[in-house]
Amino acid sequence: MLDGQGWVLILKYMLNYQLDRTFAALADPARRAMVERLVTGPATVSELARPLPMSLPAVMLHLKVLEECGMVKSEKVGRVRTCRIDPAMLSQAEIWVAERRAIWERNLDRLGTYLDETEDGQ
Repeated sequence: MLDGQGWVLILKYMLNYQLDRTFAALADPARRAMVERLVTGPATVSELARPLPMSLPAVMLHLKVLEECGMVKSEKVGRVRTCRIDPAMLSQAEIWVAERRAIWERNLDRLGTYLDETEDGQ
């Protein structure tokens, strides 16, 4: 039986795993281009493929990666597959980056204060 600490560790692992998948998906320029397009609104697979220098099957593979990490949702109506962004995963990545930025800003502020004090003491 897991205690409270065990559940926290499992949840933390799951969130980190999901972030790993999200950042891995965003590591590819073609997938970033698709995400950039989708943040403006839903698009068909053909619309997403049009500006990319690759075949439609290659675009479908990239979309599969984006769907598996939870960043993109799609639905098929007839022969047309329409994709849309799922902002939840982008929000989690944004929160993770913002937390690290805040830590570094505090560290740099402390360093700046230290340097100012050291400079005044000379």
